[in-house]
Amino acid sequence: MTSSHEQDYQNSWQERQDYAESMQPIIGKLYRKSGIEIAVYGRPLVSASTIDVIKAHKTVAQFEENKLRLRESFPFLEAISKMDLASARIDIGKLAYAYIYKNVAAGRSIEEYLTDELKEINETSHNEKPRDVVLYGFGRIGRLLARLLIEQGGPHANLNLRAIVVRGGRKGDLEKRASLLRRDSIHGPFNGSITVDEELKVIKANGAYIQVIYANSPDEVDYTAYGIENALVVDNTGIWKDEDGLGLHLKSKGTSKVLLTAPAKGEIKNVVYGVNNKDIKNEDKIVSAASCTTNAITPTLKALNDKFGIENGHVETVHSYTNDQNLIDNYHSAERRGRAAALNMVITSTGAAKAVSKALPELEGKLTGNAIRVPTPNVSMAILNINLNKETTVEELNEYLRETALYSDLRDQIDYTASTEIVSTDLVGSRYAGVVDSQATIVDGKRVVLYVWYDNEFGYSCQVVRVMRDMAEVTHPSLPR
Repeated sequence: MTSSHEQDYQNSWQERQDYAESMQPIIGKLYRKSGIEIAVYGRPLVSASTIDVIKAHKTVAQFEENKLRLRESFPFLEAISKMDLASARIDIGKLAYAYIYKNVAAGRSIEEYLTDELKEINETSHNEKPRDVVLYGFGRIGRLLARLLIEQGGPHANLNLRAIVVRGGRKGDLEKRASLLRRDSIHGPFNGSITVDEELKVIKANGAYIQVIYANSPDEVDYTAYGIENALVVDNTGIWKDEDGLGLHLKSKGTSKVLLTAPAKGEIKNVVYGVNNKDIKNEDKIVSAASCTTNAITPTLKALNDKFGIENGHVETVHSYTNDQNLIDNYHSAERRGRAAALNMVITSTGAAKAVSKALPELEGKLTGNAIRVPTPNVSMAILNINLNKETTVEELNEYLRETALYSDLRDQIDYTASTEIVSTDLVGSRYAGVVDSQATIVDGKRVVLYVWYDNEFGYSCQVVRVMRDMAEVTHPSLPR
C-alpha cells in the first residue's frame, strides 16, 4: 500500500513534469519567433528536455534561501509569451524569485512588473536586419559555431549563417563535412535535420540554407555571387593571424569585417567578451576573440582584481589534447607535442597568461603561465595561483564569486558550482567561459588558489558568438540586469 508521503512525492513529481511539458512549447516558440532565450538562474532552457527544465529549477535552492517551483515560474513565462519583445536572454527564475520572495512587486501585477523589468527590450527596434555570416574553416570551432548559429536561426535571428568556406572539393567532400556537422563524438548528434544538395553545393539544416564554397585563399571568393552582402567573416583556420593575412578577407566582394577565433598578432584587438568587448568600435574591421584559455581565466581574474586587487600570480592550464598534437608518436615542430596525445601528459607553453593583459591591461606583467596537455578530448581546467592585495577567506571569496556569477555583468561568462562530485565530462556543453569550482578553493591570507573549469570548445564558441553580435551591431541583452 502506498504511504501518504510516497503519494505526496509522486503527485509533486507529476505536477513538475506537467508544468515542464507545458513550458517547452512556449520556450521554443519564443526562441524561434522572437529570438528570446529563456533561462533559470543562468541555465538555458531552449531545447531543454522535461527533466532538464525541472533540474534547472532545482538549482535555484543552491543560490537562494527558498526553492523556486515550476508552478511559481510558469505564470511569468506565460506572461512573457504574450508581450511584444525584442531579442534577448531572459532569466525567468530570477524574475520570479525576486517577485515572490524579495518583495519587489510593490503592489504590481506580474504583467506590470514584467513590463517594467523588460522595458529595455520593449523599446528596442524589432527591425534589425540580420547580418550575413561566413565561416571560413569548418573544423572543431567552425562546426560548433554553425550549430549555435543554426540553433539561433529564425525570423528574428540577428546573425544569418550564409556560407562556409573550405579547401578541397573532391568527390564526397560535401557529404563528409555534413556528416561531421551531423555527428560529433564529444558534443553528440546535431539537434535537428541535415540534408545535402550536391548539385548546388548546399547544406540545409533546420531551415538554414548554407552555401559551401571551395577556395584556397581568402581573397579569391566573390560572395556577392551567392547573394551575400556586408558579411562578417569568421576565420577559424588559424592560418592568418595578422592584419596582412586577415586583411585578405576584406579584398573579397561582399565582406566587411573579420573575426579571428585565435589570438591575433600586432595591433589587432584581442577581445574577451564581458571584459573588454566595449573596446570594439564600428570602424574596427578585424578583431580577435582571443583563445579559449584567455576567455576562461580573464573574467574570473577581472572579478578578483576588481574586489581584492592582484599583486601577481601564476596560471597553470590542464588542457585537453587538440588536433595540433599527434595521435601517435611522430614528428612535430614543437617540443614534446609529437608524442601520442591520448597516452601522455605533455608539458607545453601557453600564451594565455600574457594575453590576459590585452583584455585587462592592469594585469600587464603580473602573471606567468604554463600548460599541461592531458589525455582527454574536451573540457580543461585553469588553476589560478594568485597573490592578492587584500586578505580574504574561503567563505568570503566563494560568496563573492557566487554573487558575481549570478548578478554581475560577468554572469554570462562566469558560472559557479558547489558540487563535491563534479568532473570534467559534466562540463561538456557548458555555455560559460569558465566555471569556478568552489569546493576546491584554497585561501591563505592574501594567497588564493582557484580552480576554473571550461569547455574549451563549446564555451569558447559561445563567447565567439557574443563577440560576433557586437561586431554586427546587434543587441541581445541579458535580463534582468
